[in-house]
Amino acid sequence: MTVLLPDGPSSPRVVQALSFAVSRRRTMERLRDRYGSAFTVQTLNLGRTVLLADPVEIREMFQASAEQADTPDANLGSVLGPGSFFAIKGDEHRRQRKLLTPPFHGRRLRAYETLIEQETRRETGSWPEGTPFPVMPSTMRITLNVILGAVFGAEGAELDELRALLPRMVKLGSILAVLPVVRRELRGHGPGARFERYRRRYDAIIDRLIDRARADPALGDREDVLAMLVQSRYDDGSPMSNSQIADQLLTLLAAGHETTATTLAWAVERLRRHPDVLSRLSVGDDEALRQATLIEVQRVRPVIEITSRQVRCEELTLGRWTLPRGTVVTAGIALLHDDPALFPDPSVFDPDRFVGARADTAAWIPFGGGVRRCIGASFATLEMSVVLRTVLRDFTVEPTTEPAERPHSRGIAVAPAKGGLAVVRRR
Repeated sequence: MTVLLPDGPSSPRVVQALSFAVSRRRTMERLRDRYGSAFTVQTLNLGRTVLLADPVEIREMFQASAEQADTPDANLGSVLGPGSFFAIKGDEHRRQRKLLTPPFHGRRLRAYETLIEQETRRETGSWPEGTPFPVMPSTMRITLNVILGAVFGAEGAELDELRALLPRMVKLGSILAVLPVVRRELRGHGPGARFERYRRRYDAIIDRLIDRARADPALGDREDVLAMLVQSRYDDGSPMSNSQIADQLLTLLAAGHETTATTLAWAVERLRRHPDVLSRLSVGDDEALRQATLIEVQRVRPVIEITSRQVRCEELTLGRWTLPRGTVVTAGIALLHDDPALFPDPSVFDPDRFVGARADTAAWIPFGGGVRRCIGASFATLEMSVVLRTVLRDFTVEPTTEPAERPHSRGIAVAPAKGGLAVVRRR
């Protein structure tokens, strides 16, 4: 076997890892400028990582089978649980993906449109007029309520508990996934212990909901995700355990609201600084422009900046490189979206580049790609479109000449530092 890895910095491992953790995008840009579209770097949570910013090599990475390259051992599954989508691999991942695809596509997907609009109007009904406020707390509540409705299909005391618990749990879990060292047990104190307490409360709530679902005589008529998981069976006829269901639901609840809410906050931040696009969106209902705008927001302000695989076969060739078993290989989403060879004038916010055009699935990858592409991508796209449409129908959003909000890392996700400040007036 001939190993061929790209060059990278020779500074001490801890220096590289801290630089990557403190300023991920700036570090990636600096290393790309020095080493080109591929380099090897040390990170805190993934260890030695080959980072790619070439669309051809990234396409090959996404086209690799699960037997060749799958999710890294160090990932969100370490926080969300061994039954999480992020942790399961191979046949189990394929089976779970097949089971969970229907609720987020086709007929069922469109059925959520009314729910999304209702939750948006409920939340925005209390928005202040004429004074600046961050929209991100609102978009977080909207997307959380929507995913709770999709997953559980009903209201109740348990859902109220989850509304209070999940935002704190997800925020802390995102930090722990990136900085696993802070999860160390400190005699019941510290971030790791606090997360474990959150998890015990979450498991108790889910256990009650599972027991109620199993006792529901109308379970077979329900279309919510919980009902599907409770009724699912393995090949030997055995059901999923409560812990497996809880891990999978936590994955959907966590991934199904924070990234979408953050993208919506970035959409407000970008539109207020581009009044021409804002004006065009506020007149009529131009769905093509609205969709193109959301695609462009995700290009210039990707909420997730990298996505990774770990080599599972003896060796894997990706373009110029031959990677041995165990190597973590990462697609630099932020670098790819900022490549002038792929997107002319990449620093310019220009939704028209996507009007009437499809985004290249190896160049525009906010949802990842391949067998690990986000299962809720269609759901998130619909949700963002309906929320933005509803807000612009009900409010006039005032433009601003203030400087752009700087990106702020929340662990996994990257959000506008001021939460997407807005000034609105009701129509």
